[in-house]
Amino acid sequence: MNEIEIKFTPQERDLIIDHTFADPELTKRLKIAEIKGKHIVAKYSIHDLDDLLGFIAAEANHTEDKKLEKKLDKLFDRLTRILEKEIDNQ
Repeated sequence: MNEIEIKFTPQERDLIIDHTFADPELTKRLKIAEIKGKHIVAKYSIHDLDDLLGFIAAEANHTEDKKLEKKLDKLFDRLTRILEKEIDNQ
């Protein structure tokens, strides 16, 4: 199964690790990911990225912190575009 290389900022990584209930198998990749310049590069399959998006959306929909919600929504939108592009290319 092909994996998608995704660049995360340290802030995006922390959002996922600190504020979602994402499966440890998904967050582990962010914790051990390679650092390239200002970004953290992690690899996810389409299925795993879809799962990660579900955790991000769940937290965005349930938090009462509007700033956190906005940050999670922005990350969700960016990752969704990456996922859709990858699906279209298959």
